Amino acid sequence: QVELVESGGGLVQAGGSLSLSCTASSTIFRGNTMGWYRQAPGKQRELVARVTSGGSTYYLDSVKGRFTISRDNAKNTLSLQMSSLKPEDTAVYYCNRFPSRPSWGQGTQVTVSS
Repeated sequence: QVELVESGGGLVQAGGSLSLSCTASSTIFRGNTMGWYRQAPGKQRELVARVTSGGSTYYLDSVKGRFTISRDNAKNTLSLQMSSLKPEDTAVYYCNRFPSRPSWGQGTQVTVSS
């Protein structure tokens, strides 16, 4: 059973925008804080943003003002709207509960060219 499915990544020039989506199983999603994480080559995975079931948000300092996380509790979906993208945003992006579960989806690749 696939529990986390991310989509929406791609190749974009610096300054561009992308919108990521995640569909999660209800077991993972309902009532839990959900987050977007990313892992760049050679680096540890890091939390980019998270949102509580009530809509309170947190952002990594480096993405504040550029990324917006949102969720649809009726559809068990999580979104990440990214704008003013920078080459340092290049990574594989994952969604998961926060704190994260040990099992991850396949992620979606975001590549920002300079």
